[in-house]
Amino acid sequence: MLIGMAFGVILVGLTILVHYEALRLISGFLLPRLTMVRPRARIVFVIFGVFAAHTVEVYLYAIGYALMELAGAGVGGVGIAHADGKPITGFLSLVYFSTVTYTSLGFGDIVPLAGLQLVAGIEALNGLLLIGWSASFTYLCMEKLWPLHERRHGKS
Repeated sequence: MLIGMAFGVILVGLTILVHYEALRLISGFLLPRLTMVRPRARIVFVIFGVFAAHTVEVYLYAIGYALMELAGAGVGGVGIAHADGKPITGFLSLVYFSTVTYTSLGFGDIVPLAGLQLVAGIEALNGLLLIGWSASFTYLCMEKLWPLHERRHGKS
């Protein structure tokens, strides 16, 4: 349980840093340099940038799950398994599990065992908060770019 808590805190910290830096890079560095690009394309760029940040964060959790499995190998069934109890194989299964957990989709076809249950719960809450942060960031960007779109098309 303590290993799960430690991994959870580390992963939350890392994903917040990744998200903050990605949004800062998009808004403070890249968008100001795209003045010659149409507002519609800039909004699409924001969406793809935010999506890339979420993808990195999902992979960070998958790496965390892999490291936890290694750290807890043979200790109390730490790991991730199919719902029927068969162990999963391959890193892409961890990425799939992380994606389903991060988005709070939770199919239930792959389930965490022992200490990973806590980390999976933390990932769901972390994903929910970061997705909300992305939504508000996207709204703020659209609020700035939308009037430019209307001016470009001769609307008031």
